[in-house]
Amino acid sequence: MLARVADNLFWMGRYLERAEHMARFINVNYFSSLDAPNELSQSRQFVLSSMLQMMGDPDAGKTNLQENKVLHKIGFSKDNPISIYNTITYARENANSARDLISTELYESINKFYHFVSNYPENKFVKTGLFDFTMQVTEMTAILRGKIRATLLHDSIYAIIMMGVNIERAFQITRIINAKYNDAKKSQGSYGDRFSNSYEWTTLLKCAESYDMFRRLYKKAPTSISTLEFLILNPDCPRSVMNSLNQVYKHICVLDTIHRHPKDSTAFLVGKVRAEYQYKIVEDIERDIQAFIDHILSELSNIGNHMEKEFFNY
Repeated sequence: MLARVADNLFWMGRYLERAEHMARFINVNYFSSLDAPNELSQSRQFVLSSMLQMMGDPDAGKTNLQENKVLHKIGFSKDNPISIYNTITYARENANSARDLISTELYESINKFYHFVSNYPENKFVKTGLFDFTMQVTEMTAILRGKIRATLLHDSIYAIIMMGVNIERAFQITRIINAKYNDAKKSQGSYGDRFSNSYEWTTLLKCAESYDMFRRLYKKAPTSISTLEFLILNPDCPRSVMNSLNQVYKHICVLDTIHRHPKDSTAFLVGKVRAEYQYKIVEDIERDIQAFIDHILSELSNIGNHMEKEFFNY
């Protein structure tokens, strides 16, 4: 397989996963604010700023944000490379470049997804269609993941796509954690440890589609530490950073079959980072949450760069 084509498959997986997390984040963040227990979490400026912070947008700290402009930038702006519209467009372009390696069913679903987004009225999205559009995006990406698993041979092509999906999932979950951690510092709870009992931890779990799983495991209301432990360290949570690293390592071993990986290989780096988080404890997170989040993002970025150089450099 050409490195260029492998790169297309890898980024197709990444863009599809990115679109899903962005759509769910703005959906949950926007509509959860309607039921928030305090005035700040209900504030439209607070919600819009959180959305921009998750995207890494420099306007996140501004206090005079206009809802229609922010939603347009996140959803449909052709000038914003990480808008949902552009992300899905890039996924389709990468699928086109690897058309002969993916199944007809998968390609047709991606093409259908692209046409749904490109034909969706922008004015409707900004005014009344936020819920409908974001729900359609999350449901279509779930269908696409099913097509990837069910219509492709589980060989190197599948491994490359799933490497992209899982490294992007770890990135997006960490970025969502970062955004909601900063929200929780501003919008605190009304009893006990006010930061730990902020409503924003519940919103975070819903943004990661993990609230029901969390309640079944912990059988109590989310707190800062239990939420971060679940979304970062729990290997059984399919959205956690630890689970994503395990999946990345599993799929990278399909491409790098050497039993003892060289120290400069991506497989060695992923294994090292995976082992580090396997033996982390929640107290390590609690000491300095922001530093821990920044450390995760740095390590994920390092893994992504190693992957590009080793497997997709052309």
